[in-house]
Amino acid sequence: MRMVTSLSVLVLGVGGIGHAVVTNLDTGIERVDPFRDMKNRPGDSNGMNILIVGTDGRDKITPEQKKKYRLGGAGCRCTDTIMLVHISEDRERASVVSLPRDSYAEIPEHTDATTGKHHKKHPVKLNAAYSEGGPALTVRTVEHMTKVKIDHYLEIDFTSFMKTVDAVGGVEVCTARPMKDSHTGLDLPVGTHRLNGGQALQYVRARHIDGAADLGRMQRQQRFLAALVHRATSSGVVLNPVKFRRVTSTMLGSVRADKGFGPEQMLALRRAMRGFTPASSEFTSVPVGDVGHHVKGVGSTVKWDAAKSRKLFQLLREDKPLAPHRPERPERPSATPVDVSPQQIRVQVYNGTLVTGLGDRVDKALRGTGFRTTQAPLNTGKGQVRRTYVTYDPRWDRSAKSLRAALPGSELRPVKNQGPTLRVVTGADYKGVTPVRAEDAHQGEFGAVTGDQVVCP
Repeated sequence: MRMVTSLSVLVLGVGGIGHAVVTNLDTGIERVDPFRDMKNRPGDSNGMNILIVGTDGRDKITPEQKKKYRLGGAGCRCTDTIMLVHISEDRERASVVSLPRDSYAEIPEHTDATTGKHHKKHPVKLNAAYSEGGPALTVRTVEHMTKVKIDHYLEIDFTSFMKTVDAVGGVEVCTARPMKDSHTGLDLPVGTHRLNGGQALQYVRARHIDGAADLGRMQRQQRFLAALVHRATSSGVVLNPVKFRRVTSTMLGSVRADKGFGPEQMLALRRAMRGFTPASSEFTSVPVGDVGHHVKGVGSTVKWDAAKSRKLFQLLREDKPLAPHRPERPERPSATPVDVSPQQIRVQVYNGTLVTGLGDRVDKALRGTGFRTTQAPLNTGKGQVRRTYVTYDPRWDRSAKSLRAALPGSELRPVKNQGPTLRVVTGADYKGVTPVRAEDAHQGEFGAVTGDQVVCP
């Protein structure tokens, strides 16, 4: 979610804005020097690597906002989100890799920025690098873990994030299932929603929606970022100098960045990134091997999959894409996003009407959108059923909700011990099957997707 700043420059800076405007914007950025006295750094790679760090910053939130968006408690000197962004050498692709804040890390030898105490190399959670040594130690730690040389550093807080979303007129997200998190106050029913800045902050911070916790939250942050890029590139911001200046100045108003990221870099990227769209971006998270790796004195950490993560960061160093690039296909009707891929759901169809052949048509239609039907529909033999319904074992409730999305107006009926096969009984109200797709339908080896695959259809 903190990639807003970098992509504001890379994506939005395509209007006819001159050097003077960019220079004026540059004066609003607070400067830090995260690369000072750094030694034994990784070698240069093609393209540009930007470390995006999102800090807590709730000390700048108004009392009203704290109450409305559940931002109570004291602010902390800590990172809420960490993303490594690679801009390709040809400036036609942005690869975004989320780094779990609870990742197992070994902090290099350093002096604590708060206490002045000298520390030897020791194990921690990744977000502790910022707490102990600020931007410099964070960069050193990430470079040590990824072997990717960081070219630029950008840091944003909660306030800047909310103002940015409001400046572009809100961002649209779509949910395949209800999302409710008592900790952040997020409460979204199934469907499409236009979020303002505060609601967007709830969406990207929520981590108590399901068992995925921080890993699920990172996926939502990536989807939101893709939606933000889509909003910015489709709302006229990039073509309107007045809108561009207002949005960009909002984004950069409370940003901290390295001294090397100045007007010349902004202008060069503005020229290079013309035509940037959600399809130009790709998103993934570091492959994880153990989500509950216990470390004495540190607690439960997230340990990366050593082999897969090495391969992932090697692709970044070699400036290669992460997401699968599919050949062009004819346009298809927009599909409704669902929680479980239809390819994972087995379905038995029953004809509950007196219409001859309806069961065959429903079976074929469901199979056409990906469901694993038996291809042997049956008749209920009970006369005319008025409303289509789905019976399911409560243990497979997510699959049942995904199937219901393909049968608008259908009813769900739980049946204990029915097993994994769902049963569809067609009624007189049947009007057809709606195409559906899983939210992660196009994931590749690293779970990577392009932005156009995760925005609302």
